[in-house]
Amino acid sequence: MKQSWRWFGPDDAVTLAAARQAGASGIVTALHQIPYGEVWSVAAIEARKAQIAAPGFGLHWAVVESLPVHERIKLGEGDLEPLFASYRQSLHNLAACGLKTVCYNFMPVLDWTRTQLDAPVPGGARALRFNIHEYVAFDWLMLERPGADEGHPTSVLDRARAWFSASTQGDRDRLLANIMAGLPGAYDRYDVPSLRTMLARYDGIDAAALQANLKRFLEAVIPTAAELGVNLCIHPDDPPRPLFGLPRIVSTADHIAAILAMVDHPANGLTLCSGSLGAHPYNDVPAIARRFADRIWFAHLRNVARDADGSFMEAEHLGGDTDMVALVDALLAEERRRKAAGRDDWDIPMRPDHGHEILDDIGRGGFPGYPAIGRLRGLAELRGVMAALEHRHRSG
Repeated sequence: MKQSWRWFGPDDAVTLAAARQAGASGIVTALHQIPYGEVWSVAAIEARKAQIAAPGFGLHWAVVESLPVHERIKLGEGDLEPLFASYRQSLHNLAACGLKTVCYNFMPVLDWTRTQLDAPVPGGARALRFNIHEYVAFDWLMLERPGADEGHPTSVLDRARAWFSASTQGDRDRLLANIMAGLPGAYDRYDVPSLRTMLARYDGIDAAALQANLKRFLEAVIPTAAELGVNLCIHPDDPPRPLFGLPRIVSTADHIAAILAMVDHPANGLTLCSGSLGAHPYNDVPAIARRFADRIWFAHLRNVARDADGSFMEAEHLGGDTDMVALVDALLAEERRRKAAGRDDWDIPMRPDHGHEILDDIGRGGFPGYPAIGRLRGLAELRGVMAALEHRHRSG
């Protein structure tokens, strides 16, 4: 697999030099400075390409993550053709610059969501964590969303109430900031009143309506992507469950099958995110990889350890509840199949997704989940798994 690295641009505390030293050759990035719905110009794309390809690093821009989908498209709100046209033009410009793999997501309002960014790990490391009682405390007692207490066991409600009662204003502010931390770059941040206002726009938008809006988007842009040789790959929901009353439609194998069938063309593909899918207790991530192998154009490899109450923590890359060796084996098998068929797109880009803060990562700052040394460790471990599996294959 093409070993790649998420980079958030010139303001990222983890530099391109660090990415190269970690062993990556491909860079995964986006033009986060451009507001949603505006066209990515050739000049802006080429400028970012030139930064990445600076002499001495041996790096190239491998994957666009993400070309964001405007919130009005998810809502199905108003005249969407200008937004579709802008998205298509950005695809044209990316293709003209040689960029052919584009990740996007269709999660309403929020991207990945965690309640704790510094959960302790033995030895003093820190990890990202989703605590169900803190989420419920925010949704029910801070956001005061009607019905937020429904569907949760009494034990979780009791813990949520206890957390809220014991919390200071600083604790509540920190929880809000943690929940907003999954929104990189040009994403809006919300305080409690503005989040309530945003959620109100989704009144009446259930899973079926959101699926219909996704289908409309795909029908508008996939023909252009197919013509350009660009592969669009949707990212699963993170976590794979409804949040704040918002529907989630990319959480299970059945969801993925439905999306790929909306416009049944290879350009309508999947970002296989093992951490997002692995947080769902009924998802068999290696089986999902095998089932949809021919539509996987990009892979995020990380692991999670699930708790019985719905909480989870991001584990070591080779720890947690997903069989990472089996997953990597499935992806390597698909690469061999593509290569044997004579395809030039056989090499699947992957990146070590998230990572623990360890050693000098601690206190350095930067984007939550994206420390330098923690991801270096993850990439090294995954590289070792790939090397061992390829050796076993060659040896028969």
